[in-house]
Amino acid sequence: MKLLTFQTKENPGLDRLGIMTPDGQSVLPLEQFGFCFASMNQLIDTLTEDQMAQLKEAASSSAKETLPYASILKRSPIPVPKQDIICLGINYAAHAEESARYKKEAFERNRQYAVYFSKRVNEAVADGAPIQSHQDLLERLDYEAELAVIIGKDAEAITREHAFDYIFGYTILNDISAREIQTRHKQWYFGKSMDGFCPMGPWIVTKDEFSDPPILSISSRVNGELRQNSSTDLLLFSIAQVIEELSHGMKLKAGTIISMGTPAGVGMGFDPPKFLKPGDVVACEIQGIGTLTNPVV
Repeated sequence: MKLLTFQTKENPGLDRLGIMTPDGQSVLPLEQFGFCFASMNQLIDTLTEDQMAQLKEAASSSAKETLPYASILKRSPIPVPKQDIICLGINYAAHAEESARYKKEAFERNRQYAVYFSKRVNEAVADGAPIQSHQDLLERLDYEAELAVIIGKDAEAITREHAFDYIFGYTILNDISAREIQTRHKQWYFGKSMDGFCPMGPWIVTKDEFSDPPILSISSRVNGELRQNSSTDLLLFSIAQVIEELSHGMKLKAGTIISMGTPAGVGMGFDPPKFLKPGDVVACEIQGIGTLTNPVV
């Protein structure tokens, strides 16, 4: 099931929740089924397993109010995350190699521990909405297609065998990065967290649509040119490993977003680098989820 946040032209500024129809042409507003959540965060916080089953049954019934998908105002599925997004750095071997080459560092082949960092998001960027280039501050603007995991209930001290019991669903995240600011500050927070640096969406696909773990192709294109092309089975540190490790040191609250890192093919990995510029269009695609497309302004 694909859950999304949207607005309508009649009520701009009012977020509503809906389900995509299987053909991808229409949206079923949730309130018609008696589910009146103020936000996706509230839905994730409070939806029970029985309610999830009721929602799936209602969504497949014949009596439906539908809105054409082309008519809605798109929003990121979680427009305002409750906390900073937890991100994994260099979690694909080929990306670790290109990153080391760009920074003129030795490539560490046998890293024992994951690299974590956080990404501040004042407001996530919807599918179709612009990526801000911040040309007054930077020149080396980069893209990173990533699988994002949405935690569905509070998780503490979870073993990897039970990790997927705590997942609500998955979405696409483009971890936009200012490379020179990352390098200048010797850490990644500011260079990853500028306004407009978190395109996410176009919806959340519930975990029951995938195997555990989900093995999905992941790619990105810039102006139609294929840049990244990989698979989530090449993660160095798996979803289950990450949930196990993090939940033993911190409570992963419902609604937590974990972005699992990007494969090789980002702009800094080319010789010469292929950084983004205004007018470019970035499309990130993950099998079974969809495509997240954003212009650079």
